[in-house]
Amino acid sequence: MAIENFNPNNAASNDAGIFGLPHEADEAKIIIIPIEWEVTVSYGSGASEGPFAVYDASFQLDLCHHDYPELWKEGVYMDDFPEDLRTLSKMLKSDAQIIIENIENGVDTLNDPVLKKLYCNIQDGCETLNSWVFERVAYWKSQGKIVGLLGGDHSTPYGYIKYLSTQYSSFGVLTVDAHMDLRNGFEGFLYSHASIFYNVLQLPEVSKMVQVGIRDYCHEEKDFVAAQGDRLKIFYDRDMQRAQYFGKNWNEIVQEIIGNLPENVYVTVDIDGLNPHLCPNTGTPVPGGLEFEQLAFLLHEIGKSGKKLIGFDLCEVSPGDNEWDGNVGARVLYQLCGMASTNLNQ
Repeated sequence: MAIENFNPNNAASNDAGIFGLPHEADEAKIIIIPIEWEVTVSYGSGASEGPFAVYDASFQLDLCHHDYPELWKEGVYMDDFPEDLRTLSKMLKSDAQIIIENIENGVDTLNDPVLKKLYCNIQDGCETLNSWVFERVAYWKSQGKIVGLLGGDHSTPYGYIKYLSTQYSSFGVLTVDAHMDLRNGFEGFLYSHASIFYNVLQLPEVSKMVQVGIRDYCHEEKDFVAAQGDRLKIFYDRDMQRAQYFGKNWNEIVQEIIGNLPENVYVTVDIDGLNPHLCPNTGTPVPGGLEFEQLAFLLHEIGKSGKKLIGFDLCEVSPGDNEWDGNVGARVLYQLCGMASTNLNQ
């Protein structure tokens, strides 16, 4: 359907793109790169199906967004994920499950010669994915596009953030997540979903990381946070809730979060940063977390803060047996697009 014939009030047609929009890639200002990848997941699975679940649910989203009613006019286009990488993800996930099962049975997997080869294969495969993400982001950025990533497990944004480290001498990363993901090579996997931010913080160009909604972490991670000093700021879910019990409002907390961010900011949202009644099928749900409107307000305030949004992602959406997680994920993604679109007019 041609854009001039598109009516945003109508039901989405079968030939439409994500959110029921008619834009081709050259017309769209926002490109979403789907990453159908989950290899090192150690609890629940299904994140590789997240991009399709969000895409499918996006057709039911009404386009007159409360904060960004004209967002649909900017154009959003969903890229393709290569079939060979999809196949590689499935193969490596099987290898990783063999290792994880041996860990659970008390095997010293790091010194077992057979399992060490599986580790090498998994690391090589993850590096292949990281390189593809790096190059794909670079391609779309060279076209002048705003780029968002849609995972997949939370290891998938590494290639994007690595690309940004070649473009900016200094930038910050804001994470919304139930977990710190600061473990060094969790279960022996260098690119574990639980190690994404440990790896990101090895990039010297990442001058600040702010984590919001944290409520599940280990001693290793807590010690790592302490060693980072002012470079890493944690807004623990329990502390934020207790502050509100004593009269602090959500806006005050959000402004404090934004005040800790530098000029250039990458935003990464793990769906499990939300209350699990909004994402019950995500891989590692944790009680507590942000409500949808709290997240929407945070993203909206970041968008209007004057910060330069240099990229974003949404990860760990898992469809389960119903469409609920995809439904919520589609709306979070549209909110992220709206946040990013504020840069179009700056």
